[in-house]
Amino acid sequence: MNICPLCNGLRNVTVYCSCCQNQMEDKGKITDYYDDYSPYMDIDMMKLADGYPETLIRRECVHLFYCPHCHQEEVKFIKE
Repeated sequence: MNICPLCNGLRNVTVYCSCCQNQMEDKGKITDYYDDYSPYMDIDMMKLADGYPETLIRRECVHLFYCPHCHQEEVKFIKE
């Protein structure tokens, strides 16, 4: 089983906003925002419904990054 280094606190990633160049905040996996129970569902099962068909095969965790300055949101693929 692969693990996401961001979700498990093993690594930090600095992402800069493509609009204003300020540092963005990691808001976690995008699948955690689907409904109230999605954070508790099996991670590999949720990858089948995350809207990105290759994430399970490529072993990537899709994270949402948010810019508190200009309110831009960006999705980044984190290698597990």
